[in-house]
Amino acid sequence: MLPPVKKDRVITHLPRCFSPHAALHTKDGFHPQVKAVCQVQKAGTVNFNIAKVIVVGDVAVGKTCLISRFRKGVFDKNYKATIGVDFEMERFEVLGVPFSLQLWDTAGQERFKCIASTYYRGAQAIIVVFDLSSVSSLAHARQWLEDAMKENDPSSVLLFLVGTKKDLSVEYLSDGLKISSLLSVCFTPQSPDQLSQVEEEAIRLSEEIKAEYWAVSAKSGDGVREFFFRVASLTFEANVLSELEKSGARHVGDIIRLTDSTEANHTPSKRKSNCC
Repeated sequence: MLPPVKKDRVITHLPRCFSPHAALHTKDGFHPQVKAVCQVQKAGTVNFNIAKVIVVGDVAVGKTCLISRFRKGVFDKNYKATIGVDFEMERFEVLGVPFSLQLWDTAGQERFKCIASTYYRGAQAIIVVFDLSSVSSLAHARQWLEDAMKENDPSSVLLFLVGTKKDLSVEYLSDGLKISSLLSVCFTPQSPDQLSQVEEEAIRLSEEIKAEYWAVSAKSGDGVREFFFRVASLTFEANVLSELEKSGARHVGDIIRLTDSTEANHTPSKRKSNCC
C-alpha cells in the first residue's frame, strides 16, 4: 500500500496562473465535470493515472535545479550537467484523488539530444525552460518545442514556457551590474530594462505557441511550488476530461482504475537508445 500523500502536495483549488496575459486558462476553478467526478470517489481506494511531463531547454538554464528545488526544497549550487535523461516521480492529491507526475529531466547538451529525444513520446505536458538572463536560450526555446512535439499529438499536450533565475534581476553591485553565485555558468550581466525586454518577448512567444508563461527562481524558490502545483492541476484536469470524452463515463469509477500496490509502485524503466 502506498504511503499517504504529503500534506504539502494536496491540491483542493485550481492554483492561480502567473500572468493572465499568458495563461492556458484564466478561470478561477476546476471544470465542473471534473469536480463532480471527484466528489463521488472514495478517498484512499483508487489510484488515478500518472501524467508524463518532459522538461527541455538549453544546457545550464536550470532544469535540474528547478525540479530539485520543488522536490527537496533546496538549491544545489554545484552545477552538474544532466547526462541523457533523469527521472523523478512526484505524488499529489488533487480534489481528493491520488495523482502523480513523472518528471523527465532531459539533457540540454547537443551530444545528448538524440538520447533525450527518445523519451519525448507520450507526454501530457512539455515544460520548455530558458534562462531570463540569456537571450539565446529563449531564442532556442522554439526549436526545443518543435523537437518535443515531433513525438506527440499537439492537441493533447499542455505547454509551459518557464524563465528561470528570476532572482538575478534583483542582485546588483553599486554600479548597476548583476552579481550571482551562478556567474560560473555563462552568465552575462544585463540591465533591468534588458530583462524586461526578454520577459516581454517570452510572453509574446508563449501566446504564439499557446503555452503558459512563468518566471521562477530555483535559488530563492520564488514561484517554484506554485508552478508545479499548476502543472499538476491542469494535467489532472485534462486527463479526467479526456477520459470522460473517450468513454462517456459519468462516474469516477469509470475513469479511475483500481490498482494493487505492485502496479501503483511501478516505475517505467529507462530504455537505452542506439541512435547515437
